[in-house]
Amino acid sequence: MNASFGMDALDLASLAEACDLECKAAQGRDGRGELPDDVWKSYSAMANADGGVILLGVQEKPRGTFKAVGLVDAERVRKALWDNLHNRKQISANLLSEADVQPITLEGKTVLRIRVPRAVRQQRPVHLGSNPFGGTYLRRHEGDYPADDEAVRRLLAERVEDSRDERVLKGFDFGDLDMDTVSAYRNRFAAVKPGHVWSDLPLPDFLERIGAWGKDREAGVSGVRLAGLLMFGRAEVICDALPHYMVDYQERTQAKAEKRWIDRLVPDGSWSGNVYDFFRKVYQKLTVDLKVPFQLQAGQRIDDTPVHEALREALVNTLIHADFSGRVSVLVVKRPDMFGFRNPGLMRVPPELAVMGGNSDCRNRRLQKMFQLVGYGDHAGSGLPKIYRNWAGEHWRRPVLYELREPEQTLMELRMSSLVPGDVLEELQSRLGDRFLALPELARLALITAGAEGVLNHARLREISTEHPADITKMLAGLVRDGLLTTQGAGRGMVYFLPWQTQMTLRMFEGTESPLTPELAGLTPELAGLTPELSQLTTEQPIRCDSDPNEPVVISDVSQIPPDDLARLRDLAAPVAQRKRATPAMVQQTVLALCRGRYLGLRVLAQLLGRNPDGMDLRKRILNPLVANQSLLRAYPNPNDPRQAYTASLGTTTEAPNP
Repeated sequence: MNASFGMDALDLASLAEACDLECKAAQGRDGRGELPDDVWKSYSAMANADGGVILLGVQEKPRGTFKAVGLVDAERVRKALWDNLHNRKQISANLLSEADVQPITLEGKTVLRIRVPRAVRQQRPVHLGSNPFGGTYLRRHEGDYPADDEAVRRLLAERVEDSRDERVLKGFDFGDLDMDTVSAYRNRFAAVKPGHVWSDLPLPDFLERIGAWGKDREAGVSGVRLAGLLMFGRAEVICDALPHYMVDYQERTQAKAEKRWIDRLVPDGSWSGNVYDFFRKVYQKLTVDLKVPFQLQAGQRIDDTPVHEALREALVNTLIHADFSGRVSVLVVKRPDMFGFRNPGLMRVPPELAVMGGNSDCRNRRLQKMFQLVGYGDHAGSGLPKIYRNWAGEHWRRPVLYELREPEQTLMELRMSSLVPGDVLEELQSRLGDRFLALPELARLALITAGAEGVLNHARLREISTEHPADITKMLAGLVRDGLLTTQGAGRGMVYFLPWQTQMTLRMFEGTESPLTPELAGLTPELAGLTPELSQLTTEQPIRCDSDPNEPVVISDVSQIPPDDLARLRDLAAPVAQRKRATPAMVQQTVLALCRGRYLGLRVLAQLLGRNPDGMDLRKRILNPLVANQSLLRAYPNPNDPRQAYTASLGTTTEAPNP
């Protein structure tokens, strides 16, 4: 078998920044090449995420530095791969074609390239063996981790339920709906569709027609659909069906990722707390101070602008695509420089395809229909292109749409800044002079973007330019070499800063979140500070409730921890989590490091350490001795309190031991 094409170190560096890359030496016992057992974990994890590339015959040591060791018998490795791909006892689905498994030459040696595509929703979870529970892997910070049962159940639900809000709820009835919200919706419906035959229907019939009420024909029962409860229910009743339901709007006064707000809307008992009222109230707050030029149409003043339309689409999209069973809130933030939108759950269609339009797979199709019936939300697959088109019409920076996988969420940033901000251009010319003007167009674009957005990565530059990824990598490397950009991270997590902005950008997050990790910095240039669920997790003193200083803030589930802090905690726990057996001393020191400045519950500690939360070993052998010698403090006096959590005593040495 002959290698199909060549690749050099620059191509490999570009590939590492452009996609998820996993390298394995795959030498085997005889040194001629062997399919490694752990390749299937990477295959599963990549398929369940955004796909990626696996290179067999390449070492990556240290991270970001690649060395080709080659495969003497690449055909043997390739055959073993195909044999196992067709074995359902090995892997649940074969996603590969012949073109996805190809030999290449790197540094004169033969390497096997495996291009793993993103599995479509109906194929996930892709898992090892016959049982998705325990056999499903997820990609987290370029590592492969087993998915917990909750994540697997969510993937299975996404696979079988085209619309997550279709379900008819047992035990819920008209009394659980807020009739003021229903009346407001019916009034809007009558205004948008004057003379429509549904307008005069009795309430039960009207709700059935719009999809809020329905019949489960298999069970033979009628009742409120989940969509109807979300749209018209009271927040406290919605939480009976969806315990993690939360909608949150915040207006902030400063153009920085901090949590100080001057206006906030959450379900607090003063209003219904349902999705339709949240939309109505938030849309008004988002647009109240937008400038509206004087325009007439058929003698009537037009108070709607492309910006109004874009914000309306973004808000509706956030709600109809939200996974309301997820553990993060729906969050909308208004700042002087931007609007931010977050919904729980990942996109069902890859972001790059969704932006192109024509590709729609709405998670809550009943909600979508109800919004469309009253004139909100565009036709399937056209909402995102309209947002991008309208924003471009204002000559503002291209919107940023991205996903975070832990916890799962989708975010959109709409910045109201020029494509080439005058102040950024002036500063670059002032600092660099003729050197800046002499740079090629792509290099100037990179510096302007880094200055305007505070941080830059390979993906963002690919999004706003038409250059080949390899050319982008070469250009960025040149700017770094010439001292015009500085870097953090490696591979896909590599991010770039202007040298004089690095510390300023990182300080933006002090007091709100811990400093950005390299893996997440490029993904959260603005919205990293949009997670209001927790205060700073890096303080020396454990956090207490604002309303009751004697009540500790307990972290009882890893979903409460912001992604950057969670990544850091996983790194601290890795020496223990990656070993089936570790000495009690090592586990105790790691626990102290994890609990420094925070109260962690038993289940959180067990998950971080890779231990059984229901077993007695962690509590009996590790936690109780640490409490006894006052290295750990309990959150609650009763040792058997079900809310129990632990924090390290102040002054305790909490350095995690080296593995």
